[in-house]
Amino acid sequence: MTSQVTVITEDIRNRSIGTESPPVTLEVEKGAIARFSEAIEDANPLYTDEVAARRSRYGGIIATPTFLRNLRTERLELPFEEQLQRVLDGGSEWEYFEPVRVGDRITAINRVTDVSERPGRLGTMVFVATVTTYTNQLDQVVATQKSTLIRY
Repeated sequence: MTSQVTVITEDIRNRSIGTESPPVTLEVEKGAIARFSEAIEDANPLYTDEVAARRSRYGGIIATPTFLRNLRTERLELPFEEQLQRVLDGGSEWEYFEPVRVGDRITAINRVTDVSERPGRLGTMVFVATVTTYTNQLDQVVATQKSTLIRY
């Protein structure tokens, strides 16, 4: 077992929380929606069939909710990263508010909401909680993603 070292001081925690990535924008294209829905084997006609989609309550083709995975924010640089080289995805939770449509310009910004540490088998583990907000060109939040990264 590796000895436990404290990585997160109050100062580091305070400097980390609230850190935001630069905005990243994706223009949503009809072909990209179709390719994505095909790749995940989702045959819902809302994602590929213009006629069926126009008859729906959405009035046209929309993107599958998981389509937003295409939009990756820039990596956040945090003050303790040099000490912890390994990263695990601790999971994420999505909430959807508006459909993503062909022609939308979706902008994502990732923000650190919490930083904590715990001892682990391989040494100190740092948990970084973030929220990514996805906003369309009408300034409507279309989705949020709460994620946890585990650094050790």
